[in-house]
Formats: sequence, C-alpha cells, structure tokens
Amino acid sequence: MLYGYNGRVLVVDLTHQESHWRPLDTDVLRRFIGGTGLGTYLLYTFCPPGIDPYDPSNPLIFVTSPLVGSRLTTSSKFAVLTKSPLTGYIGDSLSSSFMATELKKTGCDALIIMGKSEHPCLLSIDDGEVAFLDGNDLLGLGTLDTEVAVKQRLGHRTRVACIGPAGENLVRFASITNDGGRQAARTGPGAVMGSKNLKAIAVRGTQSVPVYDGDALNAIGNDLTRRSLGPATEKYRTLGTMANVSVFNSLGTLPTRNFQQSTFDGAEGVSAEQFHESNFVKNAHCANCTIGCEKILITSDKGKKAQGRMEYESAFALGPLVGVADGNTVIRASTLCDELGMDTISVGATIAWAMECFERGIISLEDTDGIDLRFGSSEELLQCIRLIAEREGIGNLLAEGSLRASRIVGRDSDAWAMQVKGLEMPGYEPRSLKTMALGLAVSTRGACHNRSSAYEADFSARVNRLEVDDERGRITAEGEDFSAVLDSLIWCKFLRKAFTDLYEESAEIYRHITGWDMTSDELRVAGERINNLKKAFNIREGWAHEDDSLPGRIFDEVLPTGVVKGVGLSRLELDAMVQSYYRARGWEEDGTISSAKFRELDLEEVVETPVLSK
Repeated sequence: MLYGYNGRVLVVDLTHQESHWRPLDTDVLRRFIGGTGLGTYLLYTFCPPGIDPYDPSNPLIFVTSPLVGSRLTTSSKFAVLTKSPLTGYIGDSLSSSFMATELKKTGCDALIIMGKSEHPCLLSIDDGEVAFLDGNDLLGLGTLDTEVAVKQRLGHRTRVACIGPAGENLVRFASITNDGGRQAARTGPGAVMGSKNLKAIAVRGTQSVPVYDGDALNAIGNDLTRRSLGPATEKYRTLGTMANVSVFNSLGTLPTRNFQQSTFDGAEGVSAEQFHESNFVKNAHCANCTIGCEKILITSDKGKKAQGRMEYESAFALGPLVGVADGNTVIRASTLCDELGMDTISVGATIAWAMECFERGIISLEDTDGIDLRFGSSEELLQCIRLIAEREGIGNLLAEGSLRASRIVGRDSDAWAMQVKGLEMPGYEPRSLKTMALGLAVSTRGACHNRSSAYEADFSARVNRLEVDDERGRITAEGEDFSAVLDSLIWCKFLRKAFTDLYEESAEIYRHITGWDMTSDELRVAGERINNLKKAFNIREGWAHEDDSLPGRIFDEVLPTGVVKGVGLSRLELDAMVQSYYRARGWEEDGTISSAKFRELDLEEVVETPVLSK
C-alpha cells in the first residue's frame, strides 16, 4: 500500500481533449520528493528541448507533495512548473492554498497540461474525471470575477486556478491566481496558461491519501503548531514582511528608483508601521497555516476603495523602486496587479526601467501616448499597469519584460534593466549584500531571493555583507539545497527557523507519512540532486556561463548615499564568487555539469532519457 502519495500523474491533452494517467515510480518519488523537486523531474521529462515557451508542447505542471493533506502547519502548498516565457529557462512558482489539498484529493500527485485548446477552455477535474468546458464567457474577466463565475457554475466547493487579462494577452510575467487572490506569479506561468487557451482550472476531490503513522504525525504536528507561534515567526505575525521596508532603508539595502539609490526618502509612507496605522484591516492565514503572516490592507483616501494582501516585495516594487511614497497608490497598484493577474516584482521593475528611460529621454511622451512616466508618478503608475495587462500602447513593450524591452529600445538601456536571465530583481541591493549578489547571479530561476535565501548570511554574523570572500559559494549552494528541500516537501519558508534541525526533523516526518526510511543525509542529497537537474534543464535550453551575472549598473556604479555610500561590486569580484560557487557544486569551471557528477547524484539516466510523448 502507498502512503502519502497517490503514485500517479494526470496528463491532460487540451488539443485533442483527452486525458490519461501515468504511474510514478516509488524511486522517483523518493529521489525528488514532491513540489518543485518532482516538478523539475517531470518538466525535464515532458518538455521537448529547445521549444518556444508558447509552443503547445510546453507542459504546464501543477505538483503537490507528501506533506499536502497532512494538516501539518504551512504544508498546503503546490508548485507550478513550465518553461518560462520570461527567461526561456526553468520556471517554477509556489502558491499556498486549499487548491493544493483539493488537487491531491482528485487522485494525482501532479497535473500535467499539454497542448492548446481550439477555443477558450475551462478545465474541470472532479475526483479525477476530466471535462473540457466552454470558457468563452470568462474571457476578459479579472481573476476574482473569474473565480466567482466558475464557482457559480460548478459549485462553491470547487477550487479554482485562473488567469486574468494579462495571461490572456500573453504578458510574459502573468500569474496564475487561486483561492481568492493567491498568486503563483514569478517567471510567468500565467502566460503559458494563456497560450494554451486555458482560462481556468476547476478542481474538486474527495479521495483521501492515508499516512503511515497518523498518531506520531499528530504529536509532531501539535509541537510544530506550538513552535510556529514562537519567537522564530514573531516578525511575520506582527508587522509581516513589510517590516523590511524600514529595516532595509536604515541599512542602505532598499533598492530605490530602479536601483539608482539604496535608500528612499519616502520610505515612511510605505512602511509597515504606516500601513498598520492607516490601512490595516486584518491578518490572513494560508490554508492550514498557524502563522498568519498576510496583512490585508484597504485604501484610506477619498478615492474608490481597494483592498488586498500586501507583503514586502509588492510594497518595494510598487513603492520605492518606482519612487512612489503614497501608501494608497501602492495598495491600489498591488491589488490591480492581482486582479489583472501579474507578478508585482516584474511589473514594478519593468516600469522602473521605463521611468528611467523616460527621464533620460530615451522614451518620449509620444512613445507613452502622453503619459508623464517619471519616478514618483502615482496615477501614471496605475495607468501603466492597466496598459501592460491589455498590451496597449507603451504597455505592449513593457509586457515583454525589462530585458526584451531594453533590447528593443536599445541605446545601452540594458545596463539599467534590473534583471538576471530575464527575471526582474527583488528588493535586495546586491552591492551591499554580497552573498545575495551571488545568489541572484547563479539562481536557475533568474533574479530570485527565495531559491537560496542568500540574504540570510548577509544579515547574520557569518560574513561581512560589504566584502567578498570564497565562502560565499559554499553558503549559497547550501542555501539553495536547503530551499529545494523546503520547496519539495513543501514547507513554508517562514517556518524554517522553528526547526532545530530541518533535515533531521523533516526526515522523521517523511518516515511517518510514507513509511519509507529516510535520513537527513538523504534529504540533503535530494536538495543537491534537484538543483543539479534544474541547472541541467537550463543547460539543455541554451544556458551559457555569462548568464550567471548581474546588470551593468551593479558593476559600473557605486552606491551614492547613506551608510553604504561608495560601496560597489566589480565584475572580477562577482566572477570570483561565481567560481567559488561552481567549486562548491563540484561543477566545471564554465559552470557545466560532468557525467561523473550526474552519476554521483543518480541523475545519469534522467538526463539521458528521451522526452516522453503526451
């Protein structure tokens, strides 16, 4: 008997309106666990090499994990993987919601969507039974209205994942929205969903997945719940991640006006403290979460009310990064991105690039149809967000993302397109956070803060965040492997410090769920295996050594103000750290992976197996 897993994937072919089941070997489940790990294996296995991300044969993969359905705190998450339309490399996003548990209750560990529907489609999966329904009436609706419409048609127990106008219009950083506004956003999975003519997925299930030792798991779950309400998560339960605005501003690590500065003179207006005083409605919890980090805010000015979730990355990208100090504008911009279905980081960073181009005279009023697109322009920011989602006017250019837009505009504007591998940079200043600089440069996903959490070392006593040394490579690699285990089991990262030894405790939990022997060392190796397969996918899709770098601005300009004035990062310094990372990984000097390394990680057969047909 199988515990903790269903042991199979559901493959849906939109082109021919067919579906079938494929078994999953227990060996695959043990080696890749679930979540982003299992998703990486499935993407490598099902995605034909070299295809355009909008090709119908690009799979869109939804993956649960052995922890999903266990009722352990923070464990109700799913991963979405595809070949990213923004980077051309591996695209993986996570979302916390009841969608994860509902999908697992349909009888699958993963849903693989192939092909392209001839007409707009609503895909229904009810206890494993697949139906291809007409989705024409949903076209043009925002994400929340889409979810309401689907539930009215199929029942309120249905869980819905959908795209908004941005996904329909193939905005390269479009998100997939689910469960009342939660987003799987980074790397643009919503655009791939839109390219498949798939407006929404409706899921309902009743099948249970038994665990091996429920009594032991319940005891551990009660202890984890207690720890989740302790000092390790206090920051998230009080001010939330928005607390970073004030902290980062004081440390000179808050990217401002497209990374031209590292402090923002208007930070107080978009700080957690100000939001809580003027806009706070309530705390919100993800499915099966006891922490409640989400902060629901509502506008407090005289305009039309806007209410939604807010966290640091959205506040940063739609506030300091674009020079906007008005909290009500930031709330409106964030909720508008959610409703239209777009990644707030990529939206803010791409508009920030356009604002700098405008102020430099590279983009004119004629190019923007009269929009005065300067830093700090509140109404213009909101107008630009709408134009991007509809791909109208200047929005059609910006919908391509900052890297492609800079290549279209030219005039060396790629130097201030703040992205890595095409993915826009999050709210961490790499010149004053040297480990983070390396983590951003080498991440397989592009400029990502979550796949290594390299900033943790910079904010600790382990290293001097302003200096470069050879330890950064080992620290970053270990952080990536740690994160891969978190994202595959799947735990929320906000719970990580509540563990005394995450590997040891997670291995014990895995044993209680599956009945399979698992050691902490096996979990560590699984994290390394997953990251090597991610890199192998990118190499197969055209990755080159020069992709592990940062934008020109980082090397050419030192930080101009504050406690980090004069601090910079040279190309030689980053190159040295990149080499230390390759050595820590056991890779070649050019960043490629040897056959011996694949054998060591039991990956040789995976990377040599031909891509599966549908």
